[in-house]
Amino acid sequence: MIKRYKSSNRMSQAVVHNNTLYLSGQVCAEGSDIAEQTTCSLDKVEALLNEFGSDKEHILSATIYIKDMALFTDMNEIWDNWLEEEFKPVRACVEAQMARETLLFEVSIIAALK
Repeated sequence: MIKRYKSSNRMSQAVVHNNTLYLSGQVCAEGSDIAEQTTCSLDKVEALLNEFGSDKEHILSATIYIKDMALFTDMNEIWDNWLEEEFKPVRACVEAQMARETLLFEVSIIAALK
């Protein structure tokens, strides 16, 4: 069975299928730099994981989009401090044109349910 949560006419914010949680891309336009946007977006991810029955320890995969690879090191500093070493998921990070000019970071997560 597939369950979709917080759906709009375009997408769902979360989908659960076979004890796996899929989160849509999370962004945070409130911060002015990569550290603020990464921190804010990861806070949103953590809240959604908890809301739908998972947590950071159960993240299987992360796809990260950053506006400019020059921001990679600063973004990784936040990411590395957010997750404990033994719970690092598989990950891809790509430079991407963002949906809004002010966005620097977006992350999409796949996690196992607890």
